[in-house]
Amino acid sequence: MREKLTDETALVLISGFDTYVREFNELTDLTPAFFKARDWKAMQQNHRKRLRLYKDQVRTTCQLLSEMLLENANSFDFWKTAKSHYSLLISNKKDKELAETFFNSVIRKSYSGLAINEDLMFVHEGYNSCVIYPNDNLYHSYPSDWGLKKIIQKILEDFDFGVPYMNKEEDIEFLIKSVKDVILTRYIPSAESTTQVLKSVFYRNKGAYVIGRIKIGNKWMPFIIPFLNGPKGVFADTMIFDPNLMSGLFSFSRSYFMVKADIPSQMISFLNAVIPNKKIHELYNAIGFNKHGKTEFYRDFLSHLSQSHDNFVLAEGVKGMVMTVFTLPSYNVVFKMIKDYFDPPKTMTRQEVREKYKMVGLHDRVGRMADTHEFEEFHLPLDRIDPTLLEELLSTVNSLLYTTSDELILKHVYIERKMVPLNIYLENCTTEEARQAVEEYGDSILEMAKANIFPGDMMTKNFGVTRQKRVIFYDYDEIEFLTDMNFREKPIPETYEQIYASSPWYDIAQNDVFPQDFKRFMIGRNDVKNHFFDFHTELFNPDNWKEIQSKILSGQGIHAFSYPQKIRFRPGEEI
Repeated sequence: MREKLTDETALVLISGFDTYVREFNELTDLTPAFFKARDWKAMQQNHRKRLRLYKDQVRTTCQLLSEMLLENANSFDFWKTAKSHYSLLISNKKDKELAETFFNSVIRKSYSGLAINEDLMFVHEGYNSCVIYPNDNLYHSYPSDWGLKKIIQKILEDFDFGVPYMNKEEDIEFLIKSVKDVILTRYIPSAESTTQVLKSVFYRNKGAYVIGRIKIGNKWMPFIIPFLNGPKGVFADTMIFDPNLMSGLFSFSRSYFMVKADIPSQMISFLNAVIPNKKIHELYNAIGFNKHGKTEFYRDFLSHLSQSHDNFVLAEGVKGMVMTVFTLPSYNVVFKMIKDYFDPPKTMTRQEVREKYKMVGLHDRVGRMADTHEFEEFHLPLDRIDPTLLEELLSTVNSLLYTTSDELILKHVYIERKMVPLNIYLENCTTEEARQAVEEYGDSILEMAKANIFPGDMMTKNFGVTRQKRVIFYDYDEIEFLTDMNFREKPIPETYEQIYASSPWYDIAQNDVFPQDFKRFMIGRNDVKNHFFDFHTELFNPDNWKEIQSKILSGQGIHAFSYPQKIRFRPGEEI
């Protein structure tokens, strides 16, 4: 009887996973039509629907199992056998790594109080080898004997997007010049030279990205061509060879691509060769499989933990009023836990903070908000917790902790990429670096605003600086939709009582914002303060914020460029 139940459980799990993959692909397949029609609102709605899909399918599968399993739901032996049966069923799947993650998600929700367990979960990959699939369906190949012009012409022919090109011949000339300037000035093509371009297009926001590589001079030279669909037709916007810019396209601060990946591991392998400084988990995140990205991150973390010896310590920077933040110095992430009690003037609840993080997770992060992995029952070695950190954790997040003889277990934690807090960066950088940083700081606020996000607390301690010197927002407890805010001019006092009033003499609603007041707290460094005020005058003008609100409410979506405007073939071309 139990044998039959384990078989049925494995089949329910397989069915749930297959439903998730089918619906994931169906939503992904809608994207080209939205791009063709320039229906950006539908594009965003479809993206959000796909983001919700995984949790919804896990929940549905768990409900089905709860009706079947009853007392077996918390049986160690039952789940161990079910895992074995499930492993056999997925062994020939082309996406079995995703299937393993799906199993992990379901058992964590079905088995009460389950900690991470190798016997019951796929903590490490459950297989020793992968089938090597042919690459014929993965990419187009263009031989060098065609010549550069024919190759470029054929690439544009293969990616017509169902929309007339704005000026195809001009695009061809732009792309030829780019290849000549960057590659052919350094390398000479040979008979072995070839160009490979992924057949799947990477869609995000208003852009469609074609990714390829050229083998020349016994090495691969990767490239990315962003296409945009403007009022006058589709056009190639630029051609990117810079590895830092390519890495930025797949940044943790950007939304996931809508891209068809029939064999995810095969696509990841190609991307890993094109963008080698990205970790596997970051690439899975980027193509929309963020739950498996979370699995791959955890595996990478366990590997690093076993090979390192440093202790977990409090993160640098000003202590937050809502979060306790710590890090492992040798590893490039921070761990953030919501405090048991918030210092005044914070008045929200822990659940409200969690809702803010969910809000960001479903939103277009436009390259300015850090992605976050949320974990429950996260285990850390107790002997690697610095005593000062342990004392801080016990005093601020005690309700989210418990210990065993050798482990500290975090009931709930967010994990984000580590960055240098902007306030600390500004204390230690040169004047020129500070000028660039404060420009980036203002840009990040304005770009989030155009994506309908108002940061709330805009102090520099809530922003970080990446290795590429990009400024990213990471403190979400006070964010709101920009369209919910009321931007006002600050009333001018007219009487003696108003001038010397100890508190505001005018009514202030909870959602009122006075941009003139931003100057009082945004930048404290004197040698760049005036430069910041002059460079970003629009930040302090209520009318500018209202104009952004008006554009959002009228349905005018913005495009978050993942590369500098100065490298566009046609700077200023309308989209």
